[in-house]
Amino acid sequence: MTLQQLSKRPLNIPVATSWLLADLGEAKGRQELHPRREPERLRVLREHALIESAISSNRIEGVVVEQARVEQVVLGRSVLKDRDEQEVRGYREALSWIHENHGGIRISAETILRLHFLSHGQTGDAGQFKVKDSDIIEKYPDGRTRVRFKTVPAKETPGRVDEFVSLWEDYRREQWAPPPIALAAANLDFLCIHPFRDGNGRVSRLLLLLMAYHVGFEVGRYISIERLIEQSKERYYETLEQSSAGWHEGLNEPWHYTNFVLTTLKNAYREFEQRLGEATSPRGAKSALVEAAVQAKTGHFTLAALERECPGVSRDLIRRVLGDLRKKGAVEAIGRGPGAEWRKKS
Repeated sequence: MTLQQLSKRPLNIPVATSWLLADLGEAKGRQELHPRREPERLRVLREHALIESAISSNRIEGVVVEQARVEQVVLGRSVLKDRDEQEVRGYREALSWIHENHGGIRISAETILRLHFLSHGQTGDAGQFKVKDSDIIEKYPDGRTRVRFKTVPAKETPGRVDEFVSLWEDYRREQWAPPPIALAAANLDFLCIHPFRDGNGRVSRLLLLLMAYHVGFEVGRYISIERLIEQSKERYYETLEQSSAGWHEGLNEPWHYTNFVLTTLKNAYREFEQRLGEATSPRGAKSALVEAAVQAKTGHFTLAALERECPGVSRDLIRRVLGDLRKKGAVEAIGRGPGAEWRKKS
């Protein structure tokens, strides 16, 4: 319904959205220069983003794996212990498929079903549209619930997905809106259709990555969009609710969610360029990731917190980086042992 609005009405873009479009246009213009620089740094960023994306996208939905098994589950070939690990490994397989083949993957019902099949762990009703109506329910800590959004009924879902695909194809041919706006609108529409019993959020984030590739925004190869969404999860849900109101009637106001998506992409490009700006340093790429995580901290933090933010980086390396920073007078430990807290020194 949002794409349909964009196709029929003259665009009246809010000022804040215009600023975000300008920033993204500049960042996109610079991205062509980056693959020629520091191939080892880019390789580490790609691996790190793959791990972060698989972990964060699932963690948003309450699916978690033990910290000690993160790298084995995401990048290794170890035997998986449970359904959560299957879903995290499956999400990584979906990411790899997109990163390696995005130019040849058409947005279609078959693609959407395949993304669900992979990210849902290839078990149960993976790769199947919902057969029962399922609204989006918000649960409060005291046990109360409310319907946050009534999704498309199950019997109408296949037809709505086909309409969604057709509108996206029309957009790619006719370009009736700036690409980032169409990208956000499509993502909003998919979430409102809510075509699966479970796993809609994860598929929406995979589609966001794939469609971003299709309209020329490739930062998701190096920086985890999913991790940035997780870090702003409350804002994500807030803007999604604001922009889905009136969706069934085609009267929804898309700019809240649009600005969230554009801001997320802008932040991803800014982080990417910051990481590449560290490329002149002699330290290793993984050490730089840990240092960047420390620099982003405010207040006290723990080694375990850095482990969560730097999946794929060993605990020994994190300890070594913290030790080097302490020798330089950049950080100090408060207490002793594995649970000791740290803080930056001013």
